[in-house]
Amino acid sequence: MKSQAGRRPPGRRTAFSVLLGALFALACQTQAQFLASRQAKALETALTRARFEMNCPDANGEVLSSEVVQPALQGPVVAGIQRAEYTIGVSGCGQRNTYVVACPEGGEGCFALDSGGLRQR
Repeated sequence: MKSQAGRRPPGRRTAFSVLLGALFALACQTQAQFLASRQAKALETALTRARFEMNCPDANGEVLSSEVVQPALQGPVVAGIQRAEYTIGVSGCGQRNTYVVACPEGGEGCFALDSGGLRQR
């Protein structure tokens, strides 16, 4: 079946490709969106740990830096999990500490990593 100009109308395959491309674009988050979506949970995680360790319920925190960390293992058989990683400074009750918090992609929570030498007392 040809249109008046001698061209075939777009087929099902073309429509499916366009629809698939649009769905793929909507499903993908940029790294900035991924970081922004986890930041509040990361701050909450760091504050919970800091308030316990510092014995300071009034401690406050701020995000010092954030980045998306790619998995160390990637390949056709083995694949790691991308994660958002935040460095969060917490101060209160005359103390200051720095915490590194990781939030895995696909998970709902975050966890504070052992920041070792980053802590300042």
